[in-house]
Amino acid sequence: MTIFQALILGLVQGLTEFLPISSSGHLVLTPYLLNWTFPEEQVFVFDVLVQVGTLMAVIVYFWQDLRSIVTAFLTSFWQRRAYERFEVRMGAYLVLATIPAVLLGLVFKDAVEAAFSDPQFTLYALLLTAGLMLAAERFGRLEKPFTGLGWLDAIVIGLFQGLSLFPGISRSGSTISGGLFRGLERPAAARFSFLMAVPVMLGAGGLAVVDLLKVPDIGSFLAPLLVGFVTAAVVGYLSIRWLLNFLTRYPLSYFSIYLIVVSVLILVLK
Repeated sequence: MTIFQALILGLVQGLTEFLPISSSGHLVLTPYLLNWTFPEEQVFVFDVLVQVGTLMAVIVYFWQDLRSIVTAFLTSFWQRRAYERFEVRMGAYLVLATIPAVLLGLVFKDAVEAAFSDPQFTLYALLLTAGLMLAAERFGRLEKPFTGLGWLDAIVIGLFQGLSLFPGISRSGSTISGGLFRGLERPAAARFSFLMAVPVMLGAGGLAVVDLLKVPDIGSFLAPLLVGFVTAAVVGYLSIRWLLNFLTRYPLSYFSIYLIVVSVLILVLK
């Protein structure tokens, strides 16, 4: 992988991790469309580590929220009536929302890694993401604020996050859709989606570091990794800011249209 290729893929990751159009799907399809081929042992590690770059964007953007949630949860969780504090409840909800993705990731690890090498699977998964968002906009009540989130909402949204382990199923698209199905307002669903990305991405990043140490000729791969990481972090931060503003005024349906058009065009032309 060259520096230029890493730059392009980092840009793609930063733009698509938080926009509900599937970063993993675009990271599979971009090399496919440009006829780029990479060593198999590098592909999955690079994809996960540039996602860690966008994780840094989430942490920076939501630093105040994350700090108050983590501090309250760790210091007050076992205290009497601690659950009355919203920050403590939110910490518990983030833990609940993470469990389904962790369990599904352990069970389907081999299948997920294999899917990253299958552009055809990715295209159909993009269509599934489009369908999820259209259904969420059609059947979601969109009336519950962020502070109205409950434990059952967190579990259901966590199950939707588990779907996004596979390339083409957008993590933000599936989790925001899960939030809309549970009646959350769009900005509230997006905010919880971004916050719940933190523990999952931390876990995935840790596993990727272990896999990185096994990559042959690791020294020549570090420069592209660094370029992809930094690019994804900077562009990801800007994407979060833009999407939260967008969702206050417009539905997810616009992203569904994009996914349908792109998927059908690639299926027909390739």
